[in-house]
Amino acid sequence: MRLDVLGVPVDNLSMDESLERIATLVATRCPHQHVVVNVDKIVKAARDPRLRDIIAACALINADGMPVVWASRLLGHPLKERVTGVDLFFALLERAAERGWRVYFLGARREVVEDVVARAQARHPALQVAGHRDGYWPADQDDAVAAEIAATRPDILFVAISSPRKEQFLSAQQARMRVPFAMGVGGTFDVMVGRVRRAPGWMQRSGLEWLYRFLQEPRRMFRRYFIDSLPFFVLLARAVARRRLGAR
Repeated sequence: MRLDVLGVPVDNLSMDESLERIATLVATRCPHQHVVVNVDKIVKAARDPRLRDIIAACALINADGMPVVWASRLLGHPLKERVTGVDLFFALLERAAERGWRVYFLGARREVVEDVVARAQARHPALQVAGHRDGYWPADQDDAVAAEIAATRPDILFVAISSPRKEQFLSAQQARMRVPFAMGVGGTFDVMVGRVRRAPGWMQRSGLEWLYRFLQEPRRMFRRYFIDSLPFFVLLARAVARRRLGAR
């Protein structure tokens, strides 16, 4: 079931249900796009109709941030759980190794993506890596990069480039690449190689992962969490107010 959270659609699926949906999508051999929704994505989608349309057209949309789950509860349509991009990435590596799915890693600097490939194969010796490429190329080479990926015939494509460039690239190039499941993974490559540490489990479960990130990089994260995120809470307050007025 697909719910609306502040104007952005989100699939109400657990992690296990998401993995089963992905298996079904891979089996079709047709191109599908995945996206995770967090505070930043909702704010950008509210300002960018094109991004909102790209998100809505995705075959699978997961709630990555706890604030999105909390918002769904306040609006009366609670999501089952948060399905983070990083957790889904690691679960898919295991599933790919078990089922023989070919994976392609796209994004980050060359040395980082090469390290990701090496660690993934060390962790899952049966994993079939279709290929990899760094995430730095000019926009006028999008077609060439897509053709390069298509030639390797991956079942799953992990894309670690910034948003909304990531969503725009996948939306424009999926027909050319024809990857059954293409997934943006944000900073997951940095997590895998140890450049970024995840918050302890109790902080993740309590929705305090943002605080852990802020304490790690206060200068870089201050604007993101305390300025850029403010429109999300304005949108939420207005939506809650409308819901309460409508209930009278």
